[in-house]
This record gives sequence, structure tokens and C-alpha cells, in this order.
Amino acid sequence: MDADTNGRWRDLGVRVASAAVLIPVFLVCLWAGELVWTFVVLLAGLLMMREWSAMARSWSVLPLLVTGGLWIMPAVAALIWLRDQGQGGLVRVLFVFCVVWASDIGAYMVGRLIGGSKLAPGISPGKTRSGAVGGLLCAVLVGLGAAWIAGGPLATTAAIAGGMGLVAQAGDLLESAVKRHFGVKDSGSLIPGHGGLLDRLDAVLAAAPVAAVLVAWRGVELWR
Repeated sequence: MDADTNGRWRDLGVRVASAAVLIPVFLVCLWAGELVWTFVVLLAGLLMMREWSAMARSWSVLPLLVTGGLWIMPAVAALIWLRDQGQGGLVRVLFVFCVVWASDIGAYMVGRLIGGSKLAPGISPGKTRSGAVGGLLCAVLVGLGAAWIAGGPLATTAAIAGGMGLVAQAGDLLESAVKRHFGVKDSGSLIPGHGGLLDRLDAVLAAAPVAAVLVAWRGVELWR
């Protein structure tokens, strides 16, 4: 394996190790029920607000608990509302996270394997167009899998998952733009290999409110 290949995958081990710890914790909290989930989501929201405040100390266009709240709190409310509906709520939240994870993993793997032209070099130089396509395709596959398991409409669910995947990627780019604006590499250092919670949940911050709107609008599950 040459030096270029080694550099391309240098953060993979840390990412896998962090995921191996965080995903089981997430699943336990999700399974534990609405009360535990609400506490965990509110705690995560407060920690993300703290990270935002640390990054934005010199930005005075609006008060810091206003600007950060407009970004973070809609997702916090959406995640609590989506879960607060028994076992159906559990599956809704799991669907959202699976779509986001698939989009993130697909973008990372395809982008590293294929490379090619940059998606938004002025915002996030590491992201490629091939990675964006890979992330989109993986999100669609999650939608197809969910529809197949639940007996839902394949085309509709694939479109919903694909749309959420695109929104998740947009959320990732938004956080990259925010960090570039403030001149920081990571929002924090809480999670090894990922930086802060904002770094890890940026895509969820965008996708969760969209999922909540879709559930409220359609009146049914995301995959039916």
C-alpha cells in the first residue's frame, strides 16, 4: 500500500473504533424509551449549543443562543417528537439515523475509493462528487430495504430516503461552512476521530426536521 493510499485511509481506524462505541450506546438509549431518549437528546442539544458558543464567540450578528438555537433546536424537537410514539417512534428514529449513516458511510467509502472532482472545494476540500453520489445511492438502498421489510412502496420510500440523504449531505456542508467561517477544524474534541458532537450530528440536524415534517404531512410511516 503506497503512501497516498495510506493517507487516504488514515482516519478509518479511529472512525470505526468510535462508531463501535457510539452506535451501541445510541441503540440502548433509543430502546430504553421516550424518557431516557428525551434526556439524552436534550443533553446532546446542550452540548452542541456549548460547542457552537465556543466557535462563535466573536460573531455578534445575533445573540449566540439565538443563532445556534435556530440550527440545533429544531432537530432536538424533531428527534424527541419522532420517538415519542411507542415502538413506531423507535423505528422512525432508527430509520432516520440509518439513512444518515448510510449516506455518510457511502460518501466516505466511495469518495476515498474513486476520488475525482471536488464537490465544494471552497467549503470542504475533502468531499468529492463521487462521494456525494455514493452517499445518495446508499441512502436509497436503505429506503428500499425498509420498504421491502415493511411491505411499503419501493419507489416512494426510495425517494424519501434519497431526499433525506441529500438533505443530510447539505447539513454536513453547512457545518463545514460554519467551521470555515469561524476558522476552526472541529467543533470540539469530545469524540475521537470525529471532533465534537456537531461534527458527528451535523447531518442529523438537517435530516431530522425534514423527517418530522414528512411524518406529520403524510400521516403515515416514512416507508409506507
